[in-house]
Amino acid sequence: MIRVFLKTVLVVMSFLSWISCADEVIQPLEKDEAYRLEFPSYFPEMTFDASGNPVTKNGVELGRKLFYEGRLSRNNTISCGFCHIQENAFTHHGHNVSHGVDDRIGIRNAPPIQNMAFLKRYMWDGVIHNLNEQAIIPITDVNEMDSSMPEVISKLKDDQKYKKLFMAAYGDENITGERILKALSQFMVSMISADSKYDRFRQGKENLTPEESQGMALFQQKCTACHSGELFTDESFRNTGMYYNDQFKDAGRYRVTLDQKDWMKFRVPSLRNVEYTKPYMHDGRFYTLEAVLNFYSDSVEDNPNLDPQLKQNGHIGIAMNTQEKQLIIAFLKTLSDKNFISNPKFAE
Repeated sequence: MIRVFLKTVLVVMSFLSWISCADEVIQPLEKDEAYRLEFPSYFPEMTFDASGNPVTKNGVELGRKLFYEGRLSRNNTISCGFCHIQENAFTHHGHNVSHGVDDRIGIRNAPPIQNMAFLKRYMWDGVIHNLNEQAIIPITDVNEMDSSMPEVISKLKDDQKYKKLFMAAYGDENITGERILKALSQFMVSMISADSKYDRFRQGKENLTPEESQGMALFQQKCTACHSGELFTDESFRNTGMYYNDQFKDAGRYRVTLDQKDWMKFRVPSLRNVEYTKPYMHDGRFYTLEAVLNFYSDSVEDNPNLDPQLKQNGHIGIAMNTQEKQLIIAFLKTLSDKNFISNPKFAE
């Protein structure tokens, strides 16, 4: 009798569980809402064109799930978040260049993901102009995710969780490559870093120390020809006198244009959160900010393509003494946004 009773209970529980799961899939969804992007008034204008990809709460949430989804890679082990780690301002900490499927090694250092909504070009060589298309590069690159959109779609199309997420974001359960890329870009657009000590200083909420103030003055004098504006980049492509790395055979912008004048020109990176984003440069050759500044003061190699800013007044590089370097680094650390690297809305 007890056995019959238990069997009956189990059948009823299974039935109720099935109904609960079914309800979860087919229950009416709340209407989606626009995602409010907040940033300071002194930030540049947004370059992201939301007309064809409006940023919504459900779209950002779908993008967040996809950002940490290993099934975007061939062997289901590499997600976007594998190479873009939040606590390191979404860079690949400890790796000079990205590591992908089967521990394959790429050719470039993973750049930080932050304030993408305000940039005009992406990647170290600027090959991507539209953020909605950016994620296709790592997904299909043989040394990164080594997959394809048809393969990714085949893995996700029968997943009930994703059916619900796509329904919430797009109004139906249809999973397409375009929707995957647009959701990922919506999540990246939401990743705004604007709460550093420097920002609080700009807003009159906090003062810089004397050392930080001196460092800012030196930075403005020696560094803003390239690292200008509130994102601390002019987004130009420049040859900064780094030796050609035979291991990775990467000539930068030249790979895109095939113009010899672009040999070893790389996009000037933003310096926001630079304290967290080591190693530095396109191939991660420097592991400290001191090493970066030592390079610019003492190790810049002259070449026909060297940026004119680095050969002025008969000097190759940027003239800086040890004290000036330490003051500049003190200022650079005011660009660190602790809230950004710990905010749960960007986490897995």
